[in-house]
Order: sequence, then structure tokens, then C-alpha cells
Amino acid sequence: MTPRSYLFVPADRPERFAKALASGADAVIVDLEDAVAPSAKDAARAVLADWLARGAGRVVVRINSADTPWFADDLALARSPNVAAVMLPKAERSDDLARIPHGCLLPLVETAAGIDALRDVARSPHVQRLVFGSIDLQADLGIAGDDQELLLFRSQLVLHSRLANLAPPVDGVCTALDDEAALEAEARRARRLGFGAKLCVHPRQVNTVNHGFTPSADEVAWARRVLDAAAAADGAAVAVDGKMVDKPVLLRAHALLQQAGHESRDNGDKR
Repeated sequence: MTPRSYLFVPADRPERFAKALASGADAVIVDLEDAVAPSAKDAARAVLADWLARGAGRVVVRINSADTPWFADDLALARSPNVAAVMLPKAERSDDLARIPHGCLLPLVETAAGIDALRDVARSPHVQRLVFGSIDLQADLGIAGDDQELLLFRSQLVLHSRLANLAPPVDGVCTALDDEAALEAEARRARRLGFGAKLCVHPRQVNTVNHGFTPSADEVAWARRVLDAAAAADGAAVAVDGKMVDKPVLLRAHALLQQAGHESRDNGDKR
């Protein structure tokens, strides 16, 4: 299943790795970048390398950006078979992504240059999905808000993900650690805009994010009614809940059931 939640854990806090893996997050990101002080980068990388070598779990690793002195050593670590994916911060150039020796890349788009290069970044080999670094982009552009102020940029990530046939992108973090309502609202907004997941900075955010990107019981029931009605109509025009069912509606119903972990029935719509 494509992850709905990605939980960050600092690379220099190995005592938290197991807790993060047990949090219910669909993916755990061990962070060598922002969460680790410059003076501790080498030690954190060594600790993570030892943990990976012991096979305690498979994780995403956020390495340091290509313009830092730690990039080359981080790339060597990325070759571990227990690194499930590599997240590259400040993704702005496809050439930087091409240097990463890994088959699953998560470019973190968080600068004006990254937004400008979205087409090339999204089409780089081995990219699984794009990740939105909303806070860093706000700082780079001098934007104060996170809602309508960033709508243009969120929509561009969704658009370029679709054009490059990537999984839906990952929304940025919610910094309100003790405000579940704010987190729920952010997850709902991201899903409405076409995102498929969200970054988490604390284990207590995971369940809310997972729930926010999982179709509700009402949505699943609607999808089943649509597919059942279409199958019974055998190609004829049909309406469900007073609304016409056409191909886009059928595709939406299929997608909802896939997201919910259900197998949709064959209603003659071959894709």
C-alpha cells in the first residue's frame, strides 16, 4: 500500500527508532538533515549505519542536500538494503537525483527553484512521489500563511505528479502538535487537493493523518453503490443518489475502493 503517513525521527536518537516503527506510521523517515546538528552529522550517520546493518527495520532516510559537505557520505549510507527510500531535501535539479544510488526517491520540493524545476524533478528516474516542504518554501518566498497562500504550489505538485505518473504527493508537516482539529483540517485539505499522504513530526499525529487519507465508510458505501449500479446497467445510462454515473465517476469509485483496501468489482470498465 502506498503510504499515507511518513513519521520523522532524528538520526541521532536511535532509542526512538523502534517506537517510530511501532507508531502505526506507514513509513518512518530517519532524518540526517534538519533534526541533526552539523557537529553531530557524522556520529548520527554512523549510528544509523550500525542500526541498518543489524536489520532492525527498513526506513526512509532523509539525507543532506547536494550542496552540503555531508552529501557524499550520506549517499554511501543510502546503498543499504534496509533503506526503503531516500528523501532528498531542496530538490531542484534532476542531476542531483541521478547521483543517488537508490531505486526509490522522494524529492522534497521546498524552494522557489524546486517549484520552478518541478517538471524535470518529477520526471527523474526512480522518483516515487513528490514531497512538499511547505515551511521551507514559506521562508524562501516570504509567505506568512499556509492555506490559500500556498494553494498554487500545492496544486502544481499534484499536477506534475499526475503528468509524470507518480503516486499522489505528500503534504508538509503540521507544526501544531497539540491541536488535533488543526491537523485533521490540514489532512482533509490536502486530500481534497489531490495529495495522498502527509509528513508527521510526532507519533501522536500518525493516527489522525492515516484517518484523514483513508476513505470514510460513507465514501466506500457510495463507491460500492456506483459500481453495483453500473454493473447492473450493463452499459446503459444510470444514476446513483440522483446524479449521473459516467466514466470519471466510475474512476473515482474505483480509486476510493483501492484506497480503502477493497477490491472493486469488474463492471466492464477496463482501464
